[in-house]
Amino acid sequence: MKAYIQRLGRALMLPVACLPAAALFLGLGYWIDPSGWGGNNVISAYLCKTGSAILDNLGLLFAVGVAIGMARNRDGASALSGLVGFMTVTTIMGSASMFLGFDPETVTTEHPAFAAGAIGNKNVFFGIMVGCIAGALYNRFHQTKLPDFLAFFSGRRCVPILTAALMSVISLALLFIWPLIYNGLVAFGEGIMGMGAVGAAIYAFFNRLLIPTGLHHALNNVFWFNLAGIDDITKFWSGVGGLNGDVAAVTATGGFHPYGVYVTGMYQAGFFPIMMFGLPAGALAIWKNAKPENKKAVGSLMLAGALAAFFTGVTEPLEFSFMFAAFPLYVVHALLTALSVFIAASFQWIAGFNFSAGFIDWFLSLNVPRAHMPFMLIVQGLVFAVIYYFVFDFVIRKFNMKTPGRGDEEVADATADGASDATPTTGDKYDVLAAKLYKALGGKANVVEIENCTTRLRMGVNDTAKVDVDAIRKLVPGVKVLDTKNVQVIVGTQVQAVADAMEKLHGSPVIAGGSAPKA
Repeated sequence: MKAYIQRLGRALMLPVACLPAAALFLGLGYWIDPSGWGGNNVISAYLCKTGSAILDNLGLLFAVGVAIGMARNRDGASALSGLVGFMTVTTIMGSASMFLGFDPETVTTEHPAFAAGAIGNKNVFFGIMVGCIAGALYNRFHQTKLPDFLAFFSGRRCVPILTAALMSVISLALLFIWPLIYNGLVAFGEGIMGMGAVGAAIYAFFNRLLIPTGLHHALNNVFWFNLAGIDDITKFWSGVGGLNGDVAAVTATGGFHPYGVYVTGMYQAGFFPIMMFGLPAGALAIWKNAKPENKKAVGSLMLAGALAAFFTGVTEPLEFSFMFAAFPLYVVHALLTALSVFIAASFQWIAGFNFSAGFIDWFLSLNVPRAHMPFMLIVQGLVFAVIYYFVFDFVIRKFNMKTPGRGDEEVADATADGASDATPTTGDKYDVLAAKLYKALGGKANVVEIENCTTRLRMGVNDTAKVDVDAIRKLVPGVKVLDTKNVQVIVGTQVQAVADAMEKLHGSPVIAGGSAPKA
């Protein structure tokens, strides 16, 4: 189950990769017309509608993207199957009044589970469900051979047909089950939102703590999309939401509400001070405490990770450099992240992201209607930079944490081996790095599957005992052996180039995860 959820987490990142485009168009549209949101300027309206085209069809994007991600060789037939399956379930569920015999005029008030907003193209729950089913059907039946008179429908062509047939049966069950699921998700979402800043802090703590397992993507989808009625990212960028969705109440009070009330963006804003300032300051403390002979190598690694965290919000190169060697320090980092999210949510300092909580997303979100006092996040970030530096410095020295440069192992020099993603490089450099990693992983005799997400390689091997972990640590920021068959290698944001090079060496398809909200 753990391996399946990790695979699903990687698949979820493919449709989410579309979100930065929505942020770009909506951000520019709101910059042009911050008061009318497109109502006063035709160019702004055009840009906002372009971005809304993505946000208004997230469920459809998840159905197609997850189907591709779950299919083992990413064939287009899996995407078509996801599309067919999603259209099947939404069409049947949209006709529930016909099948269940209730008045369609009362659907919004008496049967909200079947309202357009609950079952339309925005329904990410349906999208993920259909994507998983379509991917599984593709993996099982894409090489099926049928009798001669049906041979045209053999192989990949039979998968969309099977998906439509199976989804029609599942949709029949959903007519009766979906209201229970919907009410449960709404109750969970309302419960978390009712906890206000405390709920946001709890989410942030587990967001960081689950990163070593790769299961944080499943958690993120509950809070960022419309699985439990929270839908924080979509509400923020579409300019709706506020005090339990009441825009008028937000406007009347200047966007500030007492502690304990949900406000759009509270599950995003507090990450900006951590990604842009806190972790880079922690990286400075790690460099300061490295052994003199390791300072150059550690410095290049920390500088590259700090730049990536500040500008893009990609923090894995930094976090994986110490999360396993000094896990208590990583728990401190998770607690400080929770504190930051709690403070931002309590004071209603709101900005949002579509990729991660870096400077680029912060800048694009400044004029989004639901942004509120976003410059205070910079002030908060500067304070957290001081906190991170002194807390990290104290914990490292007091408890002798084996952060990079303090252990006995040799530290990878980002400027020498290409471990970092911030150093301008050529393809040849990644070919060299890929060859070294491939050899350390056991080569063709041991490597079974090569997958990648935003910053890490997710490797399936015959036996992790044959993996030279020490050799890998000298090449990249981090490596984690998950079990006897799976190992993750933290490369950085240039992981795709390394994965492509490893594919050439291995001679089999790479399963790529794309990029996603990372915070």
